[in-house]
Amino acid sequence: MTTILLDPRRTVVFAGDSVTDCGRRTDPDGLGDGYVRNLYDDLGARRPRIVNVGISGDRAADLVGRWSADVLAHDPSLVSIMIGINDTWRRYDKNDPTTAESFEASYRTLLDPLTCPVVLVEPFLMPVKDGQEGWRDDLDPKLDVVRKLAVEYGAILVPADVELNRQARTVGAATLAHDGVHPSTAGHRAIADLWRKTVLED
Repeated sequence: MTTILLDPRRTVVFAGDSVTDCGRRTDPDGLGDGYVRNLYDDLGARRPRIVNVGISGDRAADLVGRWSADVLAHDPSLVSIMIGINDTWRRYDKNDPTTAESFEASYRTLLDPLTCPVVLVEPFLMPVKDGQEGWRDDLDPKLDVVRKLAVEYGAILVPADVELNRQARTVGAATLAHDGVHPSTAGHRAIADLWRKTVLED
């Protein structure tokens, strides 16, 4: 994996929702100001071409709809996917649930055409607001799907939910994500550090 991440001839695509997007569509560099930008800076001058195709509000099915144009068209050397929190959130704010089975079917549609190495980042929740603890009933089965697919497809799993919640027990969840979902500067730094450690060092 190091040969990909330290080779400017390669292309790494980051796909996901608002956690990945982070204003990338108004950023002249197209990176946004979140963990993708942090990784870009961390990897330095030998970094690959980094493409951020996150879109705020996306669920797994939304990624399916734009996968060919937004991801496959870049002929990626590596694809990193973080998706799933909106598949849970919409159940609670819009009464528009996504079953774990539907989520898995969409995720498989994303993974099946990929011939390059893949990184799956766990969607995460650090409960801050009243009622968010109950979201685990919906999110945990989706986390099980991501973990299962990582094994089945030979992907690298970045345990973001596990690690961020571990850190939250020390620094407080709101320090890492004011609403339990959208990372703060510190939260994005933590994700970037975990991604780099898991993908480059483990």
